[in-house]
This record gives sequence, structure tokens and C-alpha cells, in this order.
Amino acid sequence: MPPPPETGGRVRRFSGPVRWVHRTTAALTLLCVATAACLYVPQLAELVGRRHLVVTLHEWSGLMIPVPLLAGLFARSLRADLGRLNRFGPHDRQWLRAVRRRDHRAESRPAGKFNAGQKLYAAWIAGAVLVMVGTGLLMWFTGLAPLVWRTAATFVHDWLALAIGIVLGGHIAMALADPEARRGMRTGSVERRWARREHPLWREPGERSLEDR
Repeated sequence: MPPPPETGGRVRRFSGPVRWVHRTTAALTLLCVATAACLYVPQLAELVGRRHLVVTLHEWSGLMIPVPLLAGLFARSLRADLGRLNRFGPHDRQWLRAVRRRDHRAESRPAGKFNAGQKLYAAWIAGAVLVMVGTGLLMWFTGLAPLVWRTAATFVHDWLALAIGIVLGGHIAMALADPEARRGMRTGSVERRWARREHPLWREPGERSLEDR
């Protein structure tokens, strides 16, 4: 059984390298999405102009999105968090069942450092970025593949971009709805009471996590 919830104080949630990777990736992603909107929405295209510059910014910001994560792999804290995101256990399935039933009770949604929704989002967005980079390169370097491949790549790239925009909008909306989660990513620490309520299986650095037992 988990120990009684502690009250007061703050607990360290994210290290400096993890926050740097998140912020840099977010900035590159927002730049990529913004330039894509300027390329595909006629009203924005007319307002911004300078299409060649917008195309260049879009191509390079998209290509650079995986770079912060790759650089961050040198940090042990980031590798540890990636390991947690990649681990899906029985408590995660219980969390998803509670979401489907619209059961908002904290005891019905057990979570470690990351809940099942965050794990699914991370896996989906990682796969989507790889597909976007691959299809983008086929569109950028036209000599890499025959016309039929480039046509298919354009189709996949455009529709997946729309899906990413919708998913990112949901991610941002959920972050806006939880000020303490945003504070954790901004400052690296969260209130202990919040951590015990939202992530009861997670323990502070130096303690053995209940989700790993």
C-alpha cells in the first residue's frame, strides 16, 4: 500500500536537461506549425508573404525537431524519463479504463511519473515526427525517389500535419488546464500534494518508485 500522502513542500520533477529539451523541441515545433500554416492557408500566405523564406524556415525547423532530444540523450535524467515513458504496466491500463468510463476519482487513475495518456502522446508524437521528417525529405530532395513516391509522401505529410496540429492543440489545452503541471516543466519542481494526488505511484528522486516494484 502507498504511504499516506505528504502535505506541504515541493518535490523535484524535471531536471534542467529535460526542461531544455522540452522547451527547445516546443519552440521548433511551433515554428514548424506556424510556417506550415502560412504555406497552406491563403489568407496567412498573403499576410506574411516572402514564401521562399517561409519555406526555408519550415524545412529547417522540421528537420531540427529531433535534434534536442538526440543531444539530451547525454543526460542521465532524460534517459531515465524516456525509460519511464516507454514502460506500460497494469496501472496504465487501469488509468485508461477510468478515462473511458469518465471516472475522475484519483484512486481510479493510478499513475507513475507519467500517466498512460502522457505515455501514449509521447509514443504517437515521436512516431509522427519520424514520418514527417521522412516524407519531408522526399518532398525536399526531389531526386531521392520517383514521382509516385513523392506524391504519396506529400499526401501523408499534409494529412499527418493536420493530425499533429489537432493533437498538439489538445496537449496545449490540457497543459493550460493544469497550472501545477506547467510550473513543474517551467521550474522543475511541483507541490508534493499535487504529486501524491496526480501521480501516486511516483516517488521523489532517491526513492524507489512504486510503479517499479
